[in-house]
Amino acid sequence: MELTQKFTFNPKVGIDNPALVTTDDTEMGCRPVPRLCRLCRSEGESFGFYLRMELGCAGHVIRQVEPWSVAERSGLRDGDRLLEINGDFVDHMEHSKIVQKIHASGMQVSFLVLEGSDFERARWQGVDLRALAREHSGGEQCARPRLCHVTRDHQDGLGFTIATVEGSKGRFSLTVTSGGPAEKAGVRTGDRLIWINGDHVADLTHCALNKMVKKCGDGVTLLVLDSASEERYRKRGIVVVPAMAGEHNLPHRPRKLYLVKGPSGYGFRLGQERLPLGRIAHFLREVDPDSPAEGAGMQDGDRLLAVNGDPVEGLEHEDIVTRVRKSGRQVTLTAIDSQGSEFYSQLGLTPLLFSEDSDPVTPLQEETPALTAPPVENLQEPQAPLAKPRLCHLEKGIAGFGFNLRSILDEPSIFIGQVAQGSPAERAELREGDVVVEVNGVNVESEYIEDVVGRMKEGGSQLTVLVLGPVEYQQYKQSGTPITADLAVSKQAEKPEPSSKSFL
Repeated sequence: MELTQKFTFNPKVGIDNPALVTTDDTEMGCRPVPRLCRLCRSEGESFGFYLRMELGCAGHVIRQVEPWSVAERSGLRDGDRLLEINGDFVDHMEHSKIVQKIHASGMQVSFLVLEGSDFERARWQGVDLRALAREHSGGEQCARPRLCHVTRDHQDGLGFTIATVEGSKGRFSLTVTSGGPAEKAGVRTGDRLIWINGDHVADLTHCALNKMVKKCGDGVTLLVLDSASEERYRKRGIVVVPAMAGEHNLPHRPRKLYLVKGPSGYGFRLGQERLPLGRIAHFLREVDPDSPAEGAGMQDGDRLLAVNGDPVEGLEHEDIVTRVRKSGRQVTLTAIDSQGSEFYSQLGLTPLLFSEDSDPVTPLQEETPALTAPPVENLQEPQAPLAKPRLCHLEKGIAGFGFNLRSILDEPSIFIGQVAQGSPAERAELREGDVVVEVNGVNVESEYIEDVVGRMKEGGSQLTVLVLGPVEYQQYKQSGTPITADLAVSKQAEKPEPSSKSFL
């Protein structure tokens, strides 16, 4: 019989069992592991955290997780970086769009996050964050759900039937009539029914579902998904919600109103009113004839949803007026007519989910204090050669240069906001989040946004901007190396090809 050798420890030699030797060495091949956090709140309860974009700190940052909150119970931690919302990769997205996706998720939302130090290390090592998130899901691709509005036909009815999935409580499949209203609306035979007229079907019986369909009147709105994708989401613990829908045929959509101030202003009144369920909303009233508001398509009674792309839900009347005034001589309002407002209210959805995607360049604007924070220090990382700043040469197009400026309220340091697709800014390789160092040869690091805007306007149709990415900018500051145009790589905006999309 073979005896197992006894383990001994000699303090002069160290641990003599190689299997127990530990090391602090973090190899390049050691990939970070994201965490899935599922948040479920009650009516009137907040999730209990802040989401921020911070100068000098990459990614969308989780901050101020409140003790005993939904966020803390889900496992969210201060400094986490957000990678996915409901299975949708968001690290590359604009901050306001992410906030909108979270609000639109309703009472339940799933986050895939990466611990802050792991996120910084992954970026430094060049890890593909999208691929990392995909690995967490096992590499399985899930189709996006579809939001389908089915209009009842006098002869064919709604054109679908509902059946219980065998052996699964609260799961239902659909069979559609060929050429019927449901099929025309995008519903397919075998689809799983997830949600109907604002209610998740997991909480309903088959009998209750059929009664609901019979009472739906002229139409019904369904959230559906193919059976294979529904099973994958279920295994990952992700609750499928309308905010995840990739297709829809809803009868009402918000409109973008582009206003340029006239001699007498914009020509409308903003009113704050209370909706039937007690929530406050803001409406556009008393549209003056021949005013900029009327010319932009504003109608009396339209509900205001956003100012320059920033949602106004939850804001007071005075806050919205201030935002419009700060926008200067032009402003972009997102609104929906009264019928559309009523439609989405009944479904419990925000109309902003279904807003037009393409925005023209809005006036240069400040980032709101609620979405930003003062710079935080980066983690100590291995020294690497400093990246070269970029000297971007732009020539104004029909719709301007094609980018927004943003800043932390009442503080210097300016950075690039949204960069429009196909614009002079994109062709000159300006990127969202870039820190502006010089404008037309003048250092502006200590200037406020109003001064920087003025310098850009002085250049007329030509603009030269020296920029650095936020992480690279912080590295220069930590090293004490001055950032000058002598170090830069020049980026000239190329003329668009005839097939390029125009930015309108």
